[in-house]
Amino acid sequence: MKNNLGILFVCLFCQIVLGQNNSRKPLHGQVVNDFLAIESGYIMNVNANVRTFIGAGGLFDIMARPKDTLLFSGLAFQSKKIVLTEKDCAEILFKVKLDLVNNELKEVVVHKELKVKSLDQNSQHYTDLQFEDDKQSTAKNIAMYSDQTIKYGTDFVRIFKDVKKLLSKKEDVQEDVVSDIAFVEYAKDNFTPDFYGKTLDLKPDEVELFLMYCSNDAESKKYLKPDDKFLLMDFMVNKNKEFKKIAVSQK
Repeated sequence: MKNNLGILFVCLFCQIVLGQNNSRKPLHGQVVNDFLAIESGYIMNVNANVRTFIGAGGLFDIMARPKDTLLFSGLAFQSKKIVLTEKDCAEILFKVKLDLVNNELKEVVVHKELKVKSLDQNSQHYTDLQFEDDKQSTAKNIAMYSDQTIKYGTDFVRIFKDVKKLLSKKEDVQEDVVSDIAFVEYAKDNFTPDFYGKTLDLKPDEVELFLMYCSNDAESKKYLKPDDKFLLMDFMVNKNKEFKKIAVSQK
């Protein structure tokens, strides 16, 4: 009798565990834009460690449940992060509006080509400027293989503030979303394509999805100073190992 009860208990426990693991259901969705039909890109469910492709008509299917975080990324549109609600998962066709790539965001990142304006009382923007080496600077051996580190250490915090100013002109944007965008733009601007393509072995259309995946980790917000460039690189290399393990689901 005791053995039967034990077996029954084990069976019930297994059913509960399996029920929890299989609580995600297929989410049928569509990405849309007012001006362009989006028919390519990636969608990742961070919590389920799975990603899928955006197909014809912007349609996609991915396993999900409420409170899961979805990352949307593609070459034609601005990356986006959404935390699913009960209502989202109950939709017959969950629609997500995506904005086209905004070149203005790239201008927020401080480049060495910025021109110096006449002096005034506000000196902050001079702090943000970057300058080429002069005759007194230590010579840089450009013939040696690049270590892919950041040559011009832009201040992340300043970028966050500038990006938020730009985005707030259109709508009220949450701080974490601004931070995600700032991280993506900063990392793309300050690491070479070879770092992503050769060192991390990422395809061009995977880079932004990978950076969104990195920015979703609170650890990324610790590397906001130019002095942390090596820590940032090490962080991205380790996150790439996780990224490569994420399963790709086929429609």
